[in-house]
Amino acid sequence: MARAHWGCCPWLVLLCACAWGHTKPVDLGGQDVRNCSTNPPYLPVTVVNTTMSLTALRQQMQTQNLSAYIIPGTDAHMNEYIGQHDERRAWITGFTGSAGTAVVTMKKAAVWTDSRYWTQAERQMDCNWELHKEVGTTPIVTWLLTEIPAGGRVGFDPFLLSIDTWESYDLALQGSNRQLVSITTNLVDLVWGSERPPVPNQPIYALQEAFTGSTWQEKVSGVRSQMQKHQKVPTAVLLSALEETAWLFNLRASDIPYNPFFYSYTLLTDSSIRLFANKSRFSSETLSYLNSSCTGPMCVQIEDYSQVRDSIQAYSLGDVRIWIGTSYTMYGIYEMIPKEKLVTDTYSPVMMTKAVKNSKEQALLKASHVRDAVAVIRYLVWLEKNVPKGTVDEFSGAEIVDKFRGEEQFSSGPSFETISASGLNAALAHYSPTKELNRKLSSDEMYLLDSGGQYWDGTTDITRTVHWGTPSAFQKEAYTRVLIGNIDLSRLIFPAATSGRMVEAFARRALWDAGLNYGHGTGHGIGNFLCVHEWPVGFQSNNIAMAKGMFTSIEPGYYKDGEFGIRLEDVALVVEAKTKLQYLNRYYQTIREKVGPELQRRQLLEEFEWLQQHTEPLAARAPDTASWASVLVVSTLAILGWSV
Repeated sequence: MARAHWGCCPWLVLLCACAWGHTKPVDLGGQDVRNCSTNPPYLPVTVVNTTMSLTALRQQMQTQNLSAYIIPGTDAHMNEYIGQHDERRAWITGFTGSAGTAVVTMKKAAVWTDSRYWTQAERQMDCNWELHKEVGTTPIVTWLLTEIPAGGRVGFDPFLLSIDTWESYDLALQGSNRQLVSITTNLVDLVWGSERPPVPNQPIYALQEAFTGSTWQEKVSGVRSQMQKHQKVPTAVLLSALEETAWLFNLRASDIPYNPFFYSYTLLTDSSIRLFANKSRFSSETLSYLNSSCTGPMCVQIEDYSQVRDSIQAYSLGDVRIWIGTSYTMYGIYEMIPKEKLVTDTYSPVMMTKAVKNSKEQALLKASHVRDAVAVIRYLVWLEKNVPKGTVDEFSGAEIVDKFRGEEQFSSGPSFETISASGLNAALAHYSPTKELNRKLSSDEMYLLDSGGQYWDGTTDITRTVHWGTPSAFQKEAYTRVLIGNIDLSRLIFPAATSGRMVEAFARRALWDAGLNYGHGTGHGIGNFLCVHEWPVGFQSNNIAMAKGMFTSIEPGYYKDGEFGIRLEDVALVVEAKTKLQYLNRYYQTIREKVGPELQRRQLLEEFEWLQQHTEPLAARAPDTASWASVLVVSTLAILGWSV
């Protein structure tokens, strides 16, 4: 799944902006679809009336003597997806896009978001809200300085601002005679009241040992060993990202959409383990699994989730040094720890350790991809039969591929919202259809499917682009260049500890040769029944260096505005280099050996014959009979990164 990567090649604008085919931030909506100057104003039927909620929020602001209040679109753990319980910005504004910040003053209210969501915001927000087509803290602070008087107080929930974001606001407001004020009681929550969805309370469960790479005791011992070897010898590690605690204890739940996490923090010291969560959600078996009835160094003490701030403050009073990863620690925790007692790195030792899969974790992730490949093959066969009938649309197609995945062993739902895009919709890199808004699939258009699944043994993510008719010469060329980029980066040999950013251009080179490009990132890490976008692995400047045992997606693309989109995404494993082999034929044989028997075992004979046909060695085919679509599909299934 491609991640947004705005401005990836800013220097190209100076050279030849018109010649490059990457996605550019443009005003997709033109003029605002709202007309707030008429009486009554003209508004789309999709807008949400926010007058009463804003009035109530301003009353809460008055009790805190605030001139403005910042409402980010995040939760307390920097999750990519957030639960309904945490959708504060969406509730107060009506705007449900995944990116954006709202600010309310005593007289005005405004939202800042990027170009993906401009039209959506205009269709969802009433005239109480201004839409600012910018992102970042700088334009927000500029607006605040014009809207609130000197001496004004700008409030925020410290659990919703990362350390970096807080520092940006604080620095920008310095010397302005405006004060940034941390308020731990969220004012939107007070207004939301009983209408706010409850905190999830489904059971928190332990993964079976068969689905874990190491026991939680082994992982705890490993982190403690890193603490002892650290030059500053921290006495504790504080884990704020939900995936960190889930990974450390091999625990899972369903609090977050698409991610099997639960609301939690962990404070791991050299002599104790404190897990902050809702204890009532643990069964007696899980409590026993965690040794929670004892108090030794390998016993997990469960404390209430809401007590983490007070507990950290109390622990900080001693002769301690607390190690944090600044990328996932929110200001609400950070402000409680004296700076002289902080040990900081960009990523915590758990994030760094989790990024490198051991041999068992590698085997588990590969196994999940075999079953996922079966689901994808079943879907492609189904499409070949049904698209010519004119009965398939983007939404119904997404439902079918999700259904096929759900029938696979160990399935636990999709790993993200399926991107099922036909024709011009595929030119929008992050488009997803709805039941109400979708497009028919046609044999005359390209179809892009970016989808993935959660399984107890692994998380999957794959993108394929197909055409059931006759693609244009330019579509063939663009597809071939995207495929070349995927292969070039997949087969690249590079020195150990090389940054992904240094090799990312290999995925773009074939496109660059033709003056083409794409505007999103080239890849991301992936977890073992964790995040589909698992940091810190990837090809961006803030990702860590590549190492043996890391999994990453490789997903170049090309998007022709208003016409079509192409993306080919595989998941690859970083391994020690071996002798050169014929790349595609090697993958053909691997797919036959790994996936073919599974299809036969299930008596999916038609699908097996389809696989055999589409994985013939290239030398066995006459050049003029090689199917463009089959080359695409074969590359599609080369997602396992087997070392053969």
